[in-house]
Amino acid sequence: MIRFILNQQSVATERPPGSTVLDFVRYHKRLAGTKIGCREGDCGACTVLVGDFENGRLVYRSMTSCLMPLANAHGKHIVTVEGINGATLTPVQQAMADTNGTQCGFCTIGFVMSFTGFALQNGDHTPQKAIAAIDGNICRCTGYKSIERAAQKISRHLQENTQSNHLDWLVEQGFVPAYFSDIETRLNTLTETFPPVSEPIGALRIGGGTDLLVQKPETVRHAGLQPLFDDSSLRKIEVLDGRLHIGASVTVTQFAENEYVRRAFPELDKIIKLVSSTPIRNMATVAGNLVNASPIGDMSVFFLALNATLTLHSGGERRQIPLKDFFQAYKKTALQPGEIIEKISFMPPPAGSFFNFEKVCKRTHLDIASVNTACQLKLAPDGTIAEAHLSAGGIWPFPKYLEKTSAFLKGKKPTEALWAETEQILQTEIAPISDVRGSEAYKRLLLSKLFLAHLMEYTQP
Repeated sequence: MIRFILNQQSVATERPPGSTVLDFVRYHKRLAGTKIGCREGDCGACTVLVGDFENGRLVYRSMTSCLMPLANAHGKHIVTVEGINGATLTPVQQAMADTNGTQCGFCTIGFVMSFTGFALQNGDHTPQKAIAAIDGNICRCTGYKSIERAAQKISRHLQENTQSNHLDWLVEQGFVPAYFSDIETRLNTLTETFPPVSEPIGALRIGGGTDLLVQKPETVRHAGLQPLFDDSSLRKIEVLDGRLHIGASVTVTQFAENEYVRRAFPELDKIIKLVSSTPIRNMATVAGNLVNASPIGDMSVFFLALNATLTLHSGGERRQIPLKDFFQAYKKTALQPGEIIEKISFMPPPAGSFFNFEKVCKRTHLDIASVNTACQLKLAPDGTIAEAHLSAGGIWPFPKYLEKTSAFLKGKKPTEALWAETEQILQTEIAPISDVRGSEAYKRLLLSKLFLAHLMEYTQP
């Protein structure tokens, strides 16, 4: 039995755990405000808010309900637009109306829910962050400038808050209804009384669902599930013996917000905005991106350049494997039957080292890469390169650690002549294919230019 709070109502359902939250709220609860658009997490028309506990605190995140397995709703607060509606428009809805932020109206609900999720977040409510909160929402009518004006109006309103309890102020101002004040107590009672129920070992394992529900929606819908998204043992981020250990079910957002991670990667905000949209980052797990074994997996390329190690777990047995040995062929990994990734571990780049991630795709957010690449350089006291780790996606049947290129750089002093020679070696160990994201020649050129972008960031920080 899957149990959660839907808006203000407690829900218990025996619907298939692999069916989507989108279909449940529309077809079984008749809450038609949540729209069906692309069913691939691209358009944002189906955006809902999901309230869940993170480090003991109730946090609301925007998520695309078309890619959320119903099993992942267990123990959470799912909010559709009907759950924020009142006798009058909320400040978010009013801002959209005042700035002509809606035309046909189909996408409007998604924008409203993303803006409301932004309002529920603690921290600085700047116009830039308001606009970033809607990077997963597409509008075909307005040209976005009116919606950006709504973002500015919403952020100005939120900046007026001087109360210590942000939720109380939001209720007072009408951003969310008063029942939100009781949700934390209700969720605590729910999770204590009804812990998650997992299917037997051997059922289909699923994390955030952002890939499986695009590629195999019917398979997921009809399968017994072993949900991993809420497994507390897989959601830890910790530092042990100087190494960062990232639990398999940590989401990309949780990874990017973690204090240890942010200290290790001062430029992470610039990098992470290239990794899908906000609602997808709120759902996608770091291990899911690896297990998917996509040739262009962003986090796979990111961790490859960190020379990361995986801990694999099956029953009581554990083994470790370098991430660069994990990918074996197109969509094939070194996982044995019954194994899962338990954690990803790596040494944070030390002070004075260089780390960078680059990506080219048809859209800044949302889209999968044509080519992506990451680079880490560590310098020795004499100015030579003590370690080099380069990786790339879109140029091989799986995310590739550029072994020859990395080895060539080691022990050499950075010079323009070295970079030119390195670029030639880089081209010898890639084999891109022509597909819908570009021709072979285009991808070779892209990687060459992205390697140059690494060097520009390195020489002109």
